[in-house]
Order: sequence, then C-alpha cells, then structure tokens
Amino acid sequence: MRVLFVCSGNLCRSPLGAQVLTARLGRDAPAFTVESAGTVAQDGLPMDETAAAQSVRLGGDPTGHRSRYLAAPIVGAADLVLTAERSHRAAVASLAPRAVKRVFTILEFARVLDALDPADLDGVSSADELVERVARLRPEVLTTADLAELDVDDPYRRSDATHRRVADEIDAALVVIADALRATR
Repeated sequence: MRVLFVCSGNLCRSPLGAQVLTARLGRDAPAFTVESAGTVAQDGLPMDETAAAQSVRLGGDPTGHRSRYLAAPIVGAADLVLTAERSHRAAVASLAPRAVKRVFTILEFARVLDALDPADLDGVSSADELVERVARLRPEVLTTADLAELDVDDPYRRSDATHRRVADEIDAALVVIADALRATR
C-alpha cells in the first residue's frame, strides 16, 4: 500500500506525518510505501529543522527528506492520501478527481476510525478495503460541526511549543491509523 501525506510546503507536517507513520508501523513498515508532497512546495528543500527535531523525538527519521511539489501522477499512485488541512484535501481532489474517495485529512481519517465499532470493520482484510470502508462510513460519523476540527495548524516559522503541539496532534492520530493499517496485514 502507498500512503501519501500532503501539506503546503512539504517542510513540516507532511514529512513529519510520513516519517512518524513509518515509525508507528514498526516491523510492518516494509509493507507500506509512505511518502509526502506539498501543494505549493519548492522541490528539493530540506525539512524544517524544528519539525525534523519533532520527528526524531517521535521516532521518525528526517534524514534525506527533500520537498517535492504535488503532481497528479503522485496522487494517482497513492492508495491513501492524508492531508494536513481540508484545503489540501480539496487541492488533491481537484488535481485528481478519481482519488477523492482515498483522500482524507489526517485527523478526519483517525476520527472516523476511532468512532467505528469493531463490527464496522468486519470483513476488512486489506488496507485498500480499510480505506474504502472509512470513506463509506465518513458521512455517518462526521457532522458539519466536526469539520472545523479536522485541520492541523501550520507550525512553519512558529515557536518550538507550536511545533511540539502540532507534532503531538499528528502523532496521536497516527497511532490510531497505524494500528488500523497493521490490523489489515
């Protein structure tokens, strides 16, 4: 399975998400290709130093990360796209309309998973089936009031405390997501 994280510059949230998910997948990580891109990224920039430090703190490995601009082929190759904000989700959907059922914010995917009964996942035996099931149940779980809480703040050029809060928020969601993905192995 190919998981793609998307944010704006591909300097903070999306690389952190990709690196921490890989860490949270543990020994199952080789079964997944986890990568990142940005909707307004400049290709080839290293990860923001403060975000990289948060990634390391959470078990990620920022070594060698280079930003890249999000393009339709990158989206088309992904089985699951996790975005930092709803605006990124909309950008991905407009870039690759056929991918819309595979695109969620990080917090949205985790929130739907968290709200499901184990019976809701009966018969799910692959990561692709998990994504399809979460997409189908998304409207039943999330209300309009939930929408404002589905974005992860952009910590770029902000305080260490903001970076830590954002990293912890992403990590909490990724614990839920990694558990669900591992359960399909």
